[in-house]
Amino acid sequence: MAQPIYKVDAFSDKPFSGNPAGVCILPKKASEEWMKNVAREMNLSETAFLLPQDDESKGHQWFNLRWFTPVTEVDLCGHATLASAHILWETGRLLPDQQARFYTRSGILTADRRGDWIEMNFPSKPEQPATIPIDFPEVLGAKPKYVGRNQFDYLVEVESEAVLRGLKPDFWRLSKLPVRGIIVTSLPADPEKYDFVSRFFAPAVGINEDPVTGSAHTCLGWFWGKRLGKTEMTAYQASARGGVVKVRLAGDRVILCGQAVTVMRGEIL
Repeated sequence: MAQPIYKVDAFSDKPFSGNPAGVCILPKKASEEWMKNVAREMNLSETAFLLPQDDESKGHQWFNLRWFTPVTEVDLCGHATLASAHILWETGRLLPDQQARFYTRSGILTADRRGDWIEMNFPSKPEQPATIPIDFPEVLGAKPKYVGRNQFDYLVEVESEAVLRGLKPDFWRLSKLPVRGIIVTSLPADPEKYDFVSRFFAPAVGINEDPVTGSAHTCLGWFWGKRLGKTEMTAYQASARGGVVKVRLAGDRVILCGQAVTVMRGEIL
C-alpha cells in the first residue's frame, strides 16, 4: 500500500523559502533502516516520522516523533516538528484547537496553533563558555567575539551581520568537530526588525548549511535574552532561503513560534 508523505516549508509563510522538511505519518511501526532510506531519498535536512499512540491515560492522541537527516537520526529538530504539527492539522488528524503532542528523544514536545502561527514548547539548551579546537578565522573567515558550547553545538558570536553573511566555511574541517553543528550569530543590521540573526552549519550530520534551525534557537534565545535583557525576541536565520523564528523564554523551556506551508504531497510506492 502506498504511504503518503509531505514536504513542508517551515518557518516561512510562502513556498520555496524557510526550511523544507519531509513528514511521514506511519500506519504502523517502521524499521529504522526503512526510515533512514526514506530520509536519504527525500534528501532534506530532516524528515520526520510520526507514529500515532492512543494514550488513554492522558485522554488525547499522542504521536511518537523521530527525525532523520540523510545520514543519521538526530535528538532534536525544530523545523520538522513545526512541519509535523502543521500536517496533523492540515490533514484533519487533529482539530484546529487541539494541541499536537509528541514523544521524542528530547522528551515531550507540544505545539499549538496561534492564528497563522504555530507555537512549540521545547527544552532550553543554554551554552557555556568554551574553546573551539580549530583556527576559526581560517575555517570560517572571521574572528569570533565569543565561543560557547551546549549539549549539541558550538555557538560562535561574530562582529556583525555583514561578517556573518560573508562567511565561507570549510565544511570538511567543520565536519571533524565533535558536535552536531556550529551556530554562528550576531546582532542584526536592522535592530528595528530583528533582535538577532544567525546561520547554522552541520556537515557532520550531512547538512552543510541548514536553512532555518529551530533547535539552535533553544540556545540562541537564552544567549541573546541575557545580553539584550529580553524574554521575547524575533530572530532571522540568514541562509539563502531565510526564515523567521519568534522566541519566548519560559523558565527551563523555550517557546518557538513559526509558520509553515505545504509545498508537495506524494506517495512512497
